[in-house]
Amino acid sequence: PNTASLFANMLAKATMAATRMAARAPMISAASARVTSRAPTHVPAMHLCVPSGSATYNKLYPEKSSDGVLRLGNIAPDFSADTTHGHWPSFHEWLGDSWGILFSHPADFTPVCTTEIGRVALKYDWLTERNVKIATLSVDPVDSHNTWLSDVVAHCENKVEIKFPIIGDADRSISMKYNMFDPGNLDDTGLPLTIRAVFIIDPEKKIKLILNYPASVGRNLDEICRCVEALQLSAKSSIATPANWPNNHESIGMKGSVFLLPTVSKEDAEKFFPSAVTCDVPSGKEYLRLCPMDKLPK
Repeated sequence: PNTASLFANMLAKATMAATRMAARAPMISAASARVTSRAPTHVPAMHLCVPSGSATYNKLYPEKSSDGVLRLGNIAPDFSADTTHGHWPSFHEWLGDSWGILFSHPADFTPVCTTEIGRVALKYDWLTERNVKIATLSVDPVDSHNTWLSDVVAHCENKVEIKFPIIGDADRSISMKYNMFDPGNLDDTGLPLTIRAVFIIDPEKKIKLILNYPASVGRNLDEICRCVEALQLSAKSSIATPANWPNNHESIGMKGSVFLLPTVSKEDAEKFFPSAVTCDVPSGKEYLRLCPMDKLPK
């Protein structure tokens, strides 16, 4: 099946599950809901075992691509590489049991990339606290990376320290595995430059998020960190974060609340999420099951 039909099947399954298995929780309207919640905090490593939760939901995403194009849920390709921290026999081995973020950069000694490396450095400790390893990749060799990093540190007013490795990919072999090529951009040797790609990878080596930016637009590290926190919370607690989370649903007194995953059954909703409330909507379908952050099971 093509991508559109696969997505349609996934969406249909999720919608059917939501309709069939909505929680037996009090119905609320936008005007009457008045539940407060706290802002999201660091997500512990221990996961809540909801039988119909994250594990069931993740099965909607296949581990292998049928056409060689990487998609969400696929196992991230393994590779060996030289980096600014030495040789890696295996990317997967380096990741270990951690979450990971792989950033690609079009080239060394380019202005946007210089600022991005600096911003990643500023987020390094925050990400490390959340069991996230960071690696960046550029199509230049490692010697070039090491020289370039002096410029990065000099340019950033925060006196950053680059604690994460930069991967050398002069032959584009890793970039090819990760579909990082932008065919509209060629360097002076005729080899394609990579797009600004971001891959967030979970401890099972599955790709959980892919972001692609053009070479002319720098990435927003605050948004990437928000995605990390949302993905970890979803994996841990079998929930989904609404648009603009954690600044969502403030108008009904439920700022920062999260939805139960569509696959969570009635029985599991009652057992694990007794504080969840189901929003009343014109369709009558009971699929908008909100739970305040401070009421999530520990």
